[in-house]
Amino acid sequence: MDITHITSLLGGIALFLYGMSIMGAGLEKLAGGKMQGVLQKLTSSTIKGVIFGTLITGVIQSSAGTVVICVGLVNSGIMTLTQSVGVIMGANIGTTVTGQLIRMADISGDSLWLTLMQPKTFAPVVAFIGCIFYVFLRNAKKKNIGQIMLGFGILFTGMNLMDTGVSPLRESAAFQDLFVSMNNPILGVLVGVVVTVIIQSSSASVGILQALSSTGLVTFGSAIPIILGAHIGTAFTPLLTIGGSSKDGKRTALIHLYFNIIGSVVLLAAIYAVRYTIGIPVWGDVMNKSSIANIHTMSSVAAMLLFLPFSSVLSKLAVLTVPDSAEEAQELSMPVLDERLFKSPAVALQQAKNAVVKMSRRAARNVNLSAPLLLKMDEDVVSAVNVRENLIDRMEVEISNYLIKMTDQELGDDESHAVTELLNFVTEYERIGDYAVNIMEKSEELYEKEASFSDHAQEELKLLTGAMERVLDLTNDAFENTDVALARQVEPLEEVIDIMVEKLRDQHIKRLKNGICSIDTGVVFLDVLNNVERISDHCSNIAARLIGMNQGEDYDSHTLKSLMHHNPTKEYSLHYEQCCKDYLVPLEAMEA
Repeated sequence: MDITHITSLLGGIALFLYGMSIMGAGLEKLAGGKMQGVLQKLTSSTIKGVIFGTLITGVIQSSAGTVVICVGLVNSGIMTLTQSVGVIMGANIGTTVTGQLIRMADISGDSLWLTLMQPKTFAPVVAFIGCIFYVFLRNAKKKNIGQIMLGFGILFTGMNLMDTGVSPLRESAAFQDLFVSMNNPILGVLVGVVVTVIIQSSSASVGILQALSSTGLVTFGSAIPIILGAHIGTAFTPLLTIGGSSKDGKRTALIHLYFNIIGSVVLLAAIYAVRYTIGIPVWGDVMNKSSIANIHTMSSVAAMLLFLPFSSVLSKLAVLTVPDSAEEAQELSMPVLDERLFKSPAVALQQAKNAVVKMSRRAARNVNLSAPLLLKMDEDVVSAVNVRENLIDRMEVEISNYLIKMTDQELGDDESHAVTELLNFVTEYERIGDYAVNIMEKSEELYEKEASFSDHAQEELKLLTGAMERVLDLTNDAFENTDVALARQVEPLEEVIDIMVEKLRDQHIKRLKNGICSIDTGVVFLDVLNNVERISDHCSNIAARLIGMNQGEDYDSHTLKSLMHHNPTKEYSLHYEQCCKDYLVPLEAMEA
């Protein structure tokens, strides 16, 4: 290998990682209920996932590429860890398509069909089409699709560039001798692992082995360990993508690794057990391209069948390797919504409320995590916010569907009203979660522009976000405990937050006019103010609904809030004065 091949390898790795990044970002933007629903149907069972993974990998001809895509889908919350298991098992079967094609065509790729099926042929085309979508189309959905296609094309172009970088190794006589000189099965497996890790493709490793079969040196005894080693080696490529992934993203890559290692070890042990007991007559026979391709396919199918009844073992093993803390496990669990409880509407309603409470805590947690990012970026926190936001979105769908199904039951007037109110609460908390993500994205915008707020602006934000966190805590405590007294404390604080936002907006515009802060930071600061105001507005809506429900009659939340402002009670005035002392007085001191 000369310097050109080394730089090609490094450039390939860079494009591979970058393609993965922008493809994942595009998937995350496009991740709506529709796409998620389709994937859920396609991977609703392990066997469906196997079929889906086989077909996808058969098209892109890279099990590593499929697993990389899986990591991105799991990382963005579109696919669950459990759903990924079947896809990963199917990926190993799909990647054997290359070998089956090679048995029908020369490895040089003279076959038009083989050429068209290779990623190096279609990846640039996909990237080009994606670029047109992303650059020239204005429709947001189409731009997201273009970003996904562009990332996909860049990813596989990077893999091809890596392939170019290591191509001299394939022509090396010493390198080729590694495939046929090992009689020890352990050494044979190691050869398959090392070679596949280097050239980044089990299909390529098996393809080289098929090419070498024409020498008459490749026997069943020497080829089988190498093929099984190639299965293990291909599992290391996705590990390159897990650096900035969520815990479930890391686990997805590890499932692929464990599946290949355990499956290959078990198959190798079984094969050699048969050889040394009843014997394998063809063990010393020379293999041709067809027999190598068939062994490659059969070993992948056998590993899948081995794990199919025990697919959950792989995800459990990955979770043990990358464990959640007890707090995380509780926080990231999905609520149980049992439709059998519809026979007892009161119990079903309590179950639904408990789920909404969990949703409310997650939304508040995301707000509390996002705000500090404006002052200091933390990629792990960004990943955690995205994971929790996807959970919130899933909870909104599941809880809403559960409540809508409940309306089909014979409910009393009070129960029907409670269902309606819970649906409203679900919407309010989902929107709070969205605004938390907006704040996080504003922090990312600052980070990308290498900009930061002034010390004065930072102090203002700390005071404002402190008030925002307090109003969220009051709201959530009031909702969880159905505490009307706490709910009545929300509106005075919300009014103070509105005043703070208005004062900070005016103050910041003055700084912009005086050139004290840049346009970039100024726009972000104003957007953050808007998002904080929206969060407090939703808290106000929730509190007003709680107060109105307590009155036991029809009410209008807007009218109720108007009465609080224009005809304040003594209690309201006391809370308002205290909030002014806590937040407006310190703010005025900053402005002095």
